[in-house]
Amino acid sequence: MTNELVDKVAIVTGGASGLGRAAVQQFLTEGARVVIADIDRDRGEALAAEYGADAAYKLTDVSDPQQIGDLVAFAVQTFGGLHVMFNNAGISGPMYPRFLDDDLTDFDRVIGVNLRGVMVGTRSAALYMTEHGGGSIINTTSIAGVQPSRSQITYAASKAAVIHFTQCAAIALGEYGIRVNCIAPGNIPTPLLESSRTQSLSDDTRAELFKLIRQIQVDMTPLNREGTPEDVAQAAVYFASDRSRYVTGTVLRVDGGTAAGGRAEHRRSSASPRFRWPCHGSRRRTPLTLRPPAAVQTSTRRPVGTRTGPASITRIVGGLGYQLHPG
Repeated sequence: MTNELVDKVAIVTGGASGLGRAAVQQFLTEGARVVIADIDRDRGEALAAEYGADAAYKLTDVSDPQQIGDLVAFAVQTFGGLHVMFNNAGISGPMYPRFLDDDLTDFDRVIGVNLRGVMVGTRSAALYMTEHGGGSIINTTSIAGVQPSRSQITYAASKAAVIHFTQCAAIALGEYGIRVNCIAPGNIPTPLLESSRTQSLSDDTRAELFKLIRQIQVDMTPLNREGTPEDVAQAAVYFASDRSRYVTGTVLRVDGGTAAGGRAEHRRSSASPRFRWPCHGSRRRTPLTLRPPAAVQTSTRRPVGTRTGPASITRIVGGLGYQLHPG
């Protein structure tokens, strides 16, 4: 189907990169006019310029309620209405091998963007939509909010809260013709993953690490491939369009089946991913083999968190539920 969003006006927060950028592009392809909301002015303005009069950029920090209110007003003033609100902006935060290592210094920042930003965005859009025939509100959660894990607990809690809030809002706003749904992406490479704290690593080491993590994610996925931002964008079009006119309060997982049991039914590849820690002085690098969770349960070797390599790498790999072992 084409031109499913003709005559619709949409806002996409976090629209300058990653999942948001793909959604902006797909909405525009389907005929919508789109406001790109992001804190990245350069990327946001450049993307809007690619699409001319059908796109506009608005500098927006979703952790500030006033800026979200201004964003909705900007969309109405610029394009004459608002039919779709995609609360997509989100941030990650550090990964730790244990909750006890997390000092929660990022709690307010993560909750402010991931949860309060979604709640205020929903309310601000709904205040307009209630007086103008309804609309569709789409919130980005994550499979981290569906499937508990040992790491990034604040992030996971914020995304779980988005799911519960979405369902509450769907009940509260249904009488006004406003549908509220959320998308739970999983195993999709975006700048959000790489925003985790790996700044202490060299560019080559960081690239090697994220190559390893992406292989982990593929191995955890029943469909045996990575997802793409475009996969999420297609889900967003479904919720934005009239095809979902009788759908509200729904969590749509776009994760290749991971949350359905990818971890529990993990298929270990014949060649386990290997990663070498960076050299330190004259010390020879030790190759490390990645072990999936099933193998971890019976392992007697050192767990994640012991001194086998840079702490930032240990946190990230440990956060995925894996261990790194010598050899």
